[in-house]
Amino acid sequence: MRLSSRFASLLLCALLVPFATSLGSSQAAGPAQSLTLGPSGLPLPRFVSLKSGKVNLRIGPGLNYPVEWMYTKPGLPMEIVQEYDNWRRVRDAEGTEGWINQSLLSGKRTAIVSPWHRGKDALIPMRVSPDAEARIVAQLEPGVIAQLSTCNGEWCEVESGRVRGWVEQSQLWGAYPGERLSD
Repeated sequence: MRLSSRFASLLLCALLVPFATSLGSSQAAGPAQSLTLGPSGLPLPRFVSLKSGKVNLRIGPGLNYPVEWMYTKPGLPMEIVQEYDNWRRVRDAEGTEGWINQSLLSGKRTAIVSPWHRGKDALIPMRVSPDAEARIVAQLEPGVIAQLSTCNGEWCEVESGRVRGWVEQSQLWGAYPGERLSD
């Protein structure tokens, strides 16, 4: 099927205008992250973490919906994929989705180290600087939760326990590929 050049130009404009208007967002997004804004005015999707040690994941956006799962780990990263009133549809590192009240979520960024390697003997190096040749300061087990400080698009500065260092961004679930994050 061949498109007329006028129709192709209109189609291109229709695709670029929403993208261009979303570039004014105050939070930088990585290449894989959509730049759409939710009703809260914040980007969707985006990463947050759990505030509390007991958080119910519900099948719908309200207290009248049944609880599907209870999270018991404060600081666990979650990806917000949708907003409705004071409720946020979230996805965890394993792909489970459901609704959590926004009051139980924090803007504090955390990440899970290489959750796709759980149960394997692969250790992820934490380095003194964002360089593959830099000295290793710790070896992190898959599944460890770390606090994110900054990300430069390839590396993130993290803290786990009392150790601070840099981990390749591709080894973290909680930061988008290419995403830049500053304190």
